[in-house]
Amino acid sequence: MSAKGYPPLRTDQELKIVWRVTGSGPLRATATGPDGRDREVAWGPEPHGGSSFERPGEEWGVGYRIDEPGCWRLRLARGTGTADAWLRVAG
Repeated sequence: MSAKGYPPLRTDQELKIVWRVTGSGPLRATATGPDGRDREVAWGPEPHGGSSFERPGEEWGVGYRIDEPGCWRLRLARGTGTADAWLRVAG
């Protein structure tokens, strides 16, 4: 098991992540694979509603196609701000 008891991320799956993002304007999402190539997201970002997570910002759902093991960088950009999240994916 990986962090917090979740199963490890594996290749050849679509991963949905709901992000909470502050700022204004359109949200842009990208993924960079372990080989350094940028990948298009599978779908989104699209507004996501119905959460009970009470924090600043708006929720957005993004689908990622994980097709290679290794370390992935997921980047969000909105307005002048950017944020990166890193995922380690098993084979």
